[in-house]
Amino acid sequence: MKLQSAAAATLLILFAVILPCHCQTSKTKPSPSAKGEAPAAAISIISLMSAHGCKNFADTLSASPAEKTFEDNVEGGVTIFCPTDDAMKSFAPKFKNLTADGKQSVLEYHGVPVYQSMSSLRTSNGLMNTLATDGANNYDFVVQNDGQDVTLKTKVVTAKITGTVFEKEPVAIFSIDEVLEPTELFKLAPTPAPAPAPTPEADAESPKPAGKKHKSPPAPASPADSPVSSRKGKVAASTADKNGGFRFNGGAMVAPVFFIWLAHLLL
Repeated sequence: MKLQSAAAATLLILFAVILPCHCQTSKTKPSPSAKGEAPAAAISIISLMSAHGCKNFADTLSASPAEKTFEDNVEGGVTIFCPTDDAMKSFAPKFKNLTADGKQSVLEYHGVPVYQSMSSLRTSNGLMNTLATDGANNYDFVVQNDGQDVTLKTKVVTAKITGTVFEKEPVAIFSIDEVLEPTELFKLAPTPAPAPAPTPEADAESPKPAGKKHKSPPAPASPADSPVSSRKGKVAASTADKNGGFRFNGGAMVAPVFFIWLAHLLL
């Protein structure tokens, strides 16, 4: 009887020890990752960008304190817009003239602290904060889509997404053709001057018709210049000459007779 009781007590002790251990092991067993998600610790944003046409940006980021800002946001979700090597090469002179804080802000300006897939970017428009956003320093830009094209506008430059480097939650990386320049560090792009308003004189002028120009007819001739008047003048002059000639000739005939008669009286 005592032996049976001892055996039963031993079995109870074994069950009490083994069963909890088995349950604890089952609870701590890791579950597989959700479909489409990549373990955050396995993602190297520097390596991904270097291998897909953004090596200059990746090298610049890895040499800056901004790299830690990106890495700290990977697990919670981050979207990176990496300029291509050609874009970074063109931007290099401007980048060199920035202070250390300015350089860090420009790099962080290319990251968004939330995961954005290409499909979501193509269906959304508006302001988007960045990793550089801090209080009064907005450091934001506008996302604008036109069909399949997505552009990022900063009031200084407009960049276009040219390709997908990596897109698997919680990280999305897209290549762009321009370095994003925030208004906090760079001057605004000049706006084109409006066209001058037309003057009243210009409005009053009517367009001249094209084609052969027509000369206006000559002014009518004056009566003195007309052929008829000329002929009448000649006739009148001829008549006057003839009449004058008759009067002169008549006088010449009368004068001798008068003088003969006068002489005869005196004698």
